Amino acid sequence: MILAAPDRFTALISPPADWKGPALWFAFHGSQILIVRGAQSASVPSASDPREFGLAPQRSQYLGILGEQHCFACELEQNAALPAGMQLSGLRALFGALDDSLFALAGRAFQIVDWNRSHQFCGHCGTPTELKMNERARVCPNCGQSHYPRIAPAVMALVRRGSELLLARSPHFPPGMYSALAGFVEPGETLEQTLVREVREEVGIEVANLRYFASQPWPFPHSLMIAFYADYAGGEIAPDPSEIEAAGWFSADRLPQALPSKISISRRLIDAALAELGASS
Repeated sequence: MILAAPDRFTALISPPADWKGPALWFAFHGSQILIVRGAQSASVPSASDPREFGLAPQRSQYLGILGEQHCFACELEQNAALPAGMQLSGLRALFGALDDSLFALAGRAFQIVDWNRSHQFCGHCGTPTELKMNERARVCPNCGQSHYPRIAPAVMALVRRGSELLLARSPHFPPGMYSALAGFVEPGETLEQTLVREVREEVGIEVANLRYFASQPWPFPHSLMIAFYADYAGGEIAPDPSEIEAAGWFSADRLPQALPSKISISRRLIDAALAELGASS
């Protein structure tokens, strides 16, 4: 049975003692999620227990409540046979096919499943860890160290020079695609310091007047993207060949062949800037 999913999600660690199914099961085999695929859409399997459709997960975690439905994340066994009518899919391929609230929750579920799988043993003393009650953590019964899901913060910078936007392409981008600059925060840095450093390192220019735009969890694999606008403050574009294949200034009537997918905050950042430029012209 597949149930429609409302938008409101409440994150919880443990299910209520009196909870009743069916629940949504975000079941993963490696980095792929189990879905029911329709002609134009997809959904997440729903059941009181995944054994109802022939699966016995290795490990599971309670996520919370989406609308009125309880939600679980689980990891499938390596050789698990897929139930009839279900298939595995990468998360990116589900953008636009899976309901937005389900898509966002699937990203959360993947990160929790991956963290749970990779922290079965204490990184300090090697002792098998245990789930911590009332907190999303695994604790070592030997040395007491707690292991929480790790999130890697990264900043994104869309630099503006008058009516032009600075866009660049990495060697691993699809052909013709350009995007905003981005990089991970280093220990001891503020987000603003990271942005200034990354822009300087990647394209050799200086920026000023940093303005926060928005943030987006990015489960590929465990990032939080924090996007900013910035103004050009000096220097000539000199791409770092180890990270940037090409970079340049682009106006609204002379954009690159391709921009990032609408799944990403980079596209929202670029589209918002283009809309602002159009309104001010």
